[in-house]
Amino acid sequence: MKRWNVEICDVTLRDGEQTPGVTFNCDEKKEIAGILDATGVEVIEAGFPAVSANEKTAVREICGMGLDARICALARAKQYDIDASLDCGVDMIGVFAATSDLHIRTKYGRTREEVMTETCAMIEYAHDHGVTVRFGAEDASRTSLPDLIQAYRQVTDAGADLVTFADTVGCMTPSEIGERVREIAAAIDTPICIHCHDDLGCATANTITAAAEGAFQLHTTVNGLGERAGNAALEEVLVVLAMKAGITRYDLSPLQKLSERVEKASGIAVAKNKAVVGAHAFAHESGIHIAAILREPETYEYVRPSLVGASRTFILGKHTGKHAIEHVAATLGYDLDDAGVSWVLAEVKRRSEAKCTVTPEVLQEILCAARKGAV
Repeated sequence: MKRWNVEICDVTLRDGEQTPGVTFNCDEKKEIAGILDATGVEVIEAGFPAVSANEKTAVREICGMGLDARICALARAKQYDIDASLDCGVDMIGVFAATSDLHIRTKYGRTREEVMTETCAMIEYAHDHGVTVRFGAEDASRTSLPDLIQAYRQVTDAGADLVTFADTVGCMTPSEIGERVREIAAAIDTPICIHCHDDLGCATANTITAAAEGAFQLHTTVNGLGERAGNAALEEVLVVLAMKAGITRYDLSPLQKLSERVEKASGIAVAKNKAVVGAHAFAHESGIHIAAILREPETYEYVRPSLVGASRTFILGKHTGKHAIEHVAATLGYDLDDAGVSWVLAEVKRRSEAKCTVTPEVLQEILCAARKGAV
């Protein structure tokens, strides 16, 4: 197995908060940071201090929490932004600037040389203040490879400790991003960070592929929050690292709790079929599946629910079988004979096919009827 050298920088508190309509208050940010720290992620991007006084306060307070994770702040290539980050006491500053022709022309209205001269001056300024400096190439995925490598070499000479490849508009596929990371890694010695958006649904796959090809710092968000379609999901990336790369130093048991806390704070509901943390991630209805799982869970569960702090559930519906009815009924304290089980099963199927969701309350009603002799 290829040995991956990676660390996680979770950006939920910054890029995740850029999800349309999402704002975290200071207490929510601190609580989420604490749970993130419990998973063992190495870096927490706590915010963008130049945005507002409240944002700056939140970043400063997270810096004062005594977490094991290093705390990062985001900054434009402007002294005001960098000073705001330094005032918070962060360990790392992510200084970003656009590198694609499209972004430079549209956003800056200046030449590439002018943009890079200013960016390098600000990286040198941050470096001289004793913090780790990470350069973020915005829209790197639509920047020509020669221009991108030249930019990375320039910022490294100016004092950048890491360089970020940002698939800002989520336009790359795993094969494309894998090839690009290989090319960059062959051209520079600076550690590469990968920041993927999910516009094509490839953010997690792109992040993992980049890691396999040599990317060092992997950027993630809880529940895949982020601008537009979001970013690579922390919970997915951590589980893949554990299951596929043998990286087991992270504690995955807080992931369900973390997901639920971010869901509540963000107001963005997690899809029921979301991998790892969705309500149906470890839910089973098929009678064939449930019968097998009751004998050996691994038959239909590649990831153990307990690994991520979740629980297995059986959902009763038209695909349910007798084994599931017997198991659930016994769990709820009902001792049904064969006739009772058959009646309950038929009633569950009847209601399910009539588009009635068999909620716990509905199931209790059916089981009570079976106990009272409705069979």
